[in-house]
Amino acid sequence: MSRCLGKRAPKHDLRTYRLAPMLAVHLPSVPVQKDWSEGVPYQMWGNDRYGCCAFAAHAALTATWTHAAQGLVVLSTDMVLNNYGAVTGFDPQTGARDNGTVLLDELNFWLRQGLHRPGQTLDYLTAYGTIDPQDCDGIRRGICYLGGVLAGVQVPQGFMDLPLGAIWDWNAISDRTPVGGHAIALVGYNPEGLFFNTWGTRTFMPWDTFTKIADEAYGLLSRQNWIGIPGTSPNGEAFEALLAEVRGV
Repeated sequence: MSRCLGKRAPKHDLRTYRLAPMLAVHLPSVPVQKDWSEGVPYQMWGNDRYGCCAFAAHAALTATWTHAAQGLVVLSTDMVLNNYGAVTGFDPQTGARDNGTVLLDELNFWLRQGLHRPGQTLDYLTAYGTIDPQDCDGIRRGICYLGGVLAGVQVPQGFMDLPLGAIWDWNAISDRTPVGGHAIALVGYNPEGLFFNTWGTRTFMPWDTFTKIADEAYGLLSRQNWIGIPGTSPNGEAFEALLAEVRGV
């Protein structure tokens, strides 16, 4: 099965909120393992034909959050491609202008203008902040308490040659030539590594692989998707408390 990349080089903006230090203050304890991805029906979402990985990751996070917090919501491929088009100028009808996505542009659009999601007109991200990809505790906190982390990686050819769902282990491949950037949804972890969605498949990579290939990561808070009917997250935290932890207030 074919698969596409589509994450453009990271955009560094000094104004972007640094999330990990604040989460470390408010949430010093991190469980040894947490996995929100079990039983979530991830899809390819068009990423076998187009470089829409950033928006496939958005769809994967939405499915992960709602599966845990409310009731499963799965975006259609058309919705994913329309979101890709709204942010980047990609044409879903012809495939023109398939030039990939700067993750910071996606996040700012999602925050300010909203992305399409089933069951409502637009889905607005509540808040986000950067996490240093080398900060494994920060990544764990983002996954555990916020339900997932949006990460960008540089994919070596050896991983492109693997079957879908095979473990991404840097030490098990011979061709480490980088072939492009890719956006993935980090949705679980254990002491050995991370569970993530890519190309419609729940996949695993060791921690040392992630720190070698990751070049950006973001913790996200979604009131519309991560907060259940009682007004709390699946961890039992009230929304206002989570928002205060994310924003450092």
